[in-house]
Amino acid sequence: MPEDAIYPTAFADSEGRPFDSAHRYTMHFEKDQIPPVRAFWSLSMYNEHQLFAKNPIDRYAIGDRSDLVFNSDGSLDLYIQRESPGKDKEANWLPTPAKGQFTMNLRLYWPKSNAIDGTWAPPPVKRVD
Repeated sequence: MPEDAIYPTAFADSEGRPFDSAHRYTMHFEKDQIPPVRAFWSLSMYNEHQLFAKNPIDRYAIGDRSDLVFNSDGSLDLYIQRESPGKDKEANWLPTPAKGQFTMNLRLYWPKSNAIDGTWAPPPVKRVD
């Protein structure tokens, strides 16, 4: 039931290109765009076979229960790439598979009404290289 959980899935970047671990991506949430939930949210990474893929830090999801670092204005940047974005950004890093295409699921548990009725939507994932 959508009142319990919703799972928006991303297959492609903001330009419609399928995700590929050869590239780097960011997902930027404005302060008022953080996933609206009463329980918790997470972003999960899946390889081209829809399985978790080994990565250097054994992280397969990132979310509000992670030790995320927010920007000074309250916004949040997630770094989606196979190699570290740098020590200062690793708290917000979701590693991609070593090679190949991937997909992501944003999981919203006990979502607020604006997530259920579609007035809130996840921000686009932008390729940055």
